[in-house]
Amino acid sequence: MADELDPIDARILDILQQDAGLSVAEVADRVGLSASPCWRRIKRLEDSGLITKRVTLLNAKLLGLDFEVYAIVKLMLPSAENLDIFEGAVAKWPEVVQCATITGREDYVLRIITSDMHAFDKFLREKLLALGIVSDCESHIVTRGVKNVTALPLGIVTPHVG
Repeated sequence: MADELDPIDARILDILQQDAGLSVAEVADRVGLSASPCWRRIKRLEDSGLITKRVTLLNAKLLGLDFEVYAIVKLMLPSAENLDIFEGAVAKWPEVVQCATITGREDYVLRIITSDMHAFDKFLREKLLALGIVSDCESHIVTRGVKNVTALPLGIVTPHVG
């Protein structure tokens, strides 16, 4: 799909990544289109699956949710059944904001957000380790965030000019 993007589509995507709350008229003005063709482009980008969701980002510190941990998880046996059990459980845990399978000795990396060390310990004991299929969990507490963006680097995609 990336090779089908023209520069206007790419600009629309970039603008919406920065502020999805803009009206179609505001986006249209920024890309030099009228509202109707801009709306059609946005609709096409949504229908194609390039735009999957529009969200509001919250201030974790003001909400008291600024204890962040990256946990590297190894399962006792990475069988298809255990992978399904683990991934099903992770999907239900609100503390886990990201989960990815990884290559190497371990199986998963989790990004976990809680209110403090005690809440993380409770999560670890009552959820993650309580599954009974985790053999190792190496936790890395974030001491200071350096970069945290949600926008994809569209500048490295070469849009097709057609």
